[in-house]
Amino acid sequence: MTLRFLSMKFSSLFLAAVILLSSCGGNNAKKPDVSGISVNSHIERFDLDYFSLDSNNLGKGMNDLAKKYPYFINDFTANILGAGIQSDTNQVLKEANRRFFTSYYNVYQGLREDFNDLSSTEKELNGAFKNLKYYFPGYTVPRFISYLGPFDAPGVAITENAIAIGLQLYGGKDFPFYTSLPGQELFPTYISRRFEKSYIATNCIRAVAEDLFPDKSQGLPLIEQMIEKGKYAWLTNLVLPNTADTIKTGYTREQLEWCTSNEGVVWNLILQNDQLYSTDPSIIQMYIGDAPGTQNFPSAAPGNIGQWIGQRIIEAYMEKNPATTPQQLMEMPSRKIIDGAKYKPR
Repeated sequence: MTLRFLSMKFSSLFLAAVILLSSCGGNNAKKPDVSGISVNSHIERFDLDYFSLDSNNLGKGMNDLAKKYPYFINDFTANILGAGIQSDTNQVLKEANRRFFTSYYNVYQGLREDFNDLSSTEKELNGAFKNLKYYFPGYTVPRFISYLGPFDAPGVAITENAIAIGLQLYGGKDFPFYTSLPGQELFPTYISRRFEKSYIATNCIRAVAEDLFPDKSQGLPLIEQMIEKGKYAWLTNLVLPNTADTIKTGYTREQLEWCTSNEGVVWNLILQNDQLYSTDPSIIQMYIGDAPGTQNFPSAAPGNIGQWIGQRIIEAYMEKNPATTPQQLMEMPSRKIIDGAKYKPR
């Protein structure tokens, strides 16, 4: 089973903020009545069980893990370790497993205290998925499982049977590997500053949104790709109304304030550059790629600003068409949203 990456260089998490206070504790998104919806998911701790194995007898330990986690063991061995499925005859896995266990045991020890208690994360996940069930009643909430993988493994992955949370990407912005030279080469500071436990629920919702509504905008003009990326941001905002907008957008407070105060400036700069209908990959990357800033914009402007504008256009559309359901919005052609929004920020 191939894992769907939700990388943190990645498409990041970009949504809009409205006021300064929102960066400290949520926004004005409508909060649905979910009192009749039951979600009580527990994060199963594959990471703890894996690093509790006897390093001198990893083969037997892996067989025991296969019995306890039959729905995840091969995702871990084949897709995360890249060594094929769990088997007594898999010699590639035997060696890869030994190298990974010995190389990352100290990483596990360094993260263990911070992740000893995931109850607050579970509470946030349960609240988010209650809201998701409210808007999408047919959605079945999967099981959650935490693992610790190589640093280039995903922070969140949707597998066939679970949402897998890679704790190696939530160690805190000052975790030693992130600040090391190899760590900075892999994850520059503008990325690794978001490697905090507080991003787990947001990243999970974003991963689910991308899984439920796969992005089909590749090759389309910039404005349509902005809308499609903005849909994920809008839906994440909808189901996490109490989460700080700095978490949901991935912006710093200063970047968020600048966007909020200069929305019209951002839009006019894009229009002046005459790039809304460009299909040039380098132009599109400039606006919807993760970066410390946006080329040809003031230094205060964050990267991936096109997704922020896309989400604002969607908000404008929903203000004019409040009867539109989230399902309809997520499946709606981007051109219809653009035409119906009549977006004209000041």
